[in-house]
Amino acid sequence: MRTSYIQASVGLYSNYFLLGMVNIILSSHMAYLTEQWDTDRTGVSYIIAAIGFGKLLSYSSFGILSDKIGRKPLLIFASIAMAVFAIGIPLTTNYDAALIFAILAGFGNAAMDAGSYPALVEMFKKKAGSANVMVKAFMAVGAILLPFIILFLNENELFYGYAFYLLAIIYVINLLILIWSSFPKQGEVSEAFEVDGELETNSQQITPNFWAEGIALIVIGFTSTALFTVAQIWLPSYGEQVIGLAVTDSVKLLSYYSMGSLLSVLILAFVLNRLIRPVTVLIIYPILTALTVMLILTLKDPSLMVVGSFLLGFSTAGILQLAITIMTELFWRKKGTVTGLVATASSVAAVALPIATGLIAKRGDIAHIFIFDGFVAVIGIVAACIVRYRYMSLVK
Repeated sequence: MRTSYIQASVGLYSNYFLLGMVNIILSSHMAYLTEQWDTDRTGVSYIIAAIGFGKLLSYSSFGILSDKIGRKPLLIFASIAMAVFAIGIPLTTNYDAALIFAILAGFGNAAMDAGSYPALVEMFKKKAGSANVMVKAFMAVGAILLPFIILFLNENELFYGYAFYLLAIIYVINLLILIWSSFPKQGEVSEAFEVDGELETNSQQITPNFWAEGIALIVIGFTSTALFTVAQIWLPSYGEQVIGLAVTDSVKLLSYYSMGSLLSVLILAFVLNRLIRPVTVLIIYPILTALTVMLILTLKDPSLMVVGSFLLGFSTAGILQLAITIMTELFWRKKGTVTGLVATASSVAAVALPIATGLIAKRGDIAHIFIFDGFVAVIGIVAACIVRYRYMSLVK
């Protein structure tokens, strides 16, 4: 990577560090927000779903804009949109206004992805895969720190909205960093894929079947997002209502979850394609998720809940990024199109899962949500087995 791009990379990873906090900040403040908006936990879950809805609505458009006007304008818009969200949520007492702020955050998230992933590939070139995996690491660090910020505010009896305002301030600072940063020309081809003037996969031509491994990878795009969405939204509520943890201890579960995520992506960055293939990870991780869900459902112990939260974070981290990586490797002629398909499936999960699990919570026990989560993990395992079987037959 050129030294001229260091500042830009700092801005990109800082955005994802903050996004890690944004992803859990609403679920971490359910008790306050239900009172503020005169709703229930299901109502707050709908606000969370609105973020995914905003992303789903705008992802394709921002992907096109990223190639037409460049990465930088989208990243600037993303910082502005997320700052407005962070300021608006604690200030508004109107549920409809909160929905609008959430949709705006979804637009910001989509713009961030559409600008960041191509920019990272263009900046890091031969290390593009590791650069994309590290996005998840920075998100995990942000998610680890936020519960401690919330705990500090609670212990000092300070307004919960200060956590949101802190994010807004950092977003504004990051906006200035991005404005003054240099970016590669959009559309630069990664040196990692350049072979004699033509793009090839694994140094050989392969003929994958979109209706087999392609659809399976799209399914994994959905299930991978579904699994970490359920955990990020409902772990605190499960810990409080089912395990009997105090509110502050239940929020800490998200920190343990994020610690697992961080460790996972750091390990993946080192071992992928050295000790283990990405397609194998796609199978192992959802199996671990399913086993962990069984653990926390059957052994309702506070100490085991901490371990379970850590394992859920470990086993759901990086799967979406690996699915996108494999998809672009197999269907390299249409990398942008197939990436959009996996990302769209991910966005559908981000919209559907908060709504579906909110309805489950409204009609039954919180534990039923994690039973549902286990079934989603099984679907991911089946899809991953299809991908691995097809992949190994294509590249051997």
